[in-house]
Amino acid sequence: MTTSPLFEPITVRGVTARNRIWVAPMCQYSIDARDGVPGAWHLAHLGSFARGGAGLVMAEATGVSPEARITPEDTGIWDDAQRDAWRPIVDFIHGMGAVAAIQLAHAGRKASTYSFSGRGTMPAEEGGWETVAPSAEPFPGYGTPVALDAAGIRKVVDDFAAAARRSVDAGFDVLELHAAHGYLLHQFLSPLSNHREDEFGGSLENRARLLLQVIDAVRAEVPDAPLLVRFSATDWAGDAGWDEAQTATVAGWAAEHGADFFDISTGGNTTGVTIPVAPGYQVPFAEYVKEHAKVALNAVGLITEPAQAEAVVAEGRADAVMLGREMLRDPHFALRAAHELGVEIDYWPKQYDRARWAA
Repeated sequence: MTTSPLFEPITVRGVTARNRIWVAPMCQYSIDARDGVPGAWHLAHLGSFARGGAGLVMAEATGVSPEARITPEDTGIWDDAQRDAWRPIVDFIHGMGAVAAIQLAHAGRKASTYSFSGRGTMPAEEGGWETVAPSAEPFPGYGTPVALDAAGIRKVVDDFAAAARRSVDAGFDVLELHAAHGYLLHQFLSPLSNHREDEFGGSLENRARLLLQVIDAVRAEVPDAPLLVRFSATDWAGDAGWDEAQTATVAGWAAEHGADFFDISTGGNTTGVTIPVAPGYQVPFAEYVKEHAKVALNAVGLITEPAQAEAVVAEGRADAVMLGREMLRDPHFALRAAHELGVEIDYWPKQYDRARWAA
């Protein structure tokens, strides 16, 4: 048997993941009661990845308030009933040897939408709600949001901090702030969506102010929890939008404020752009941010094969990889990767031992 950098443990602020194969947060839109309380589906979904050998399993974009949800069927972490419902899920992930993480999110102008269909804003009579944003400008095809005032911004900061506290109380090891894919924190960062003329708009420092305030508030509430930030490193909109250079600069500031690790994706803040989707197409953005910001991070984006994932880490392009769709197809990707790369691991579930590949 051989060794592989993909299967070397990695430690972030005292929390150690057994390997560098991590599960990306993926919305399930599966809470029929619309109360934000996770249930059996979430246990089966997230638990399968932990059982399958992943080093870190991250729960989906979870609303820090009712109005923060992408859809009414999203998970939440704004009340104690939700906190308590997450605990058995976290316990199962831990029991399988994986690190339990949660992505804390506010969808902003992309909130109150229809699950699965891709349709725009859901009206109040169907269970939707008023959306908010840095500016009163809609995402294409969506309803017009309300521009946040000072009190609204303060509430967003407080909601993230309270959600972080509940997440740690639920047993989550790692927290991630969702500042990507066109959701609220990304909306503030990008000049495409932020046209404010106060201290939260204009310059890069001003556009980053909300994110940094959220990091400060989360750190004050949970000083010891590893904290990740997910960025979209580009809007794919050229000079008019958010790009990798701005991402690297703000990642450096975020690290100074207490963020430990970064999760580099792209896109989501506008429509009508050309995205050159191909295997590993977002890895160069992670590599750029790592090189220029000197921070630890993971790469994402159509990473589907063990050798491909191994190369990303071995070549120093990222410190870990996050897989999404490939994990849905194969929750046991990490076990298969160990076999294909010739790595001996000791976390095959005993109930599945007869399914081991021959050496």
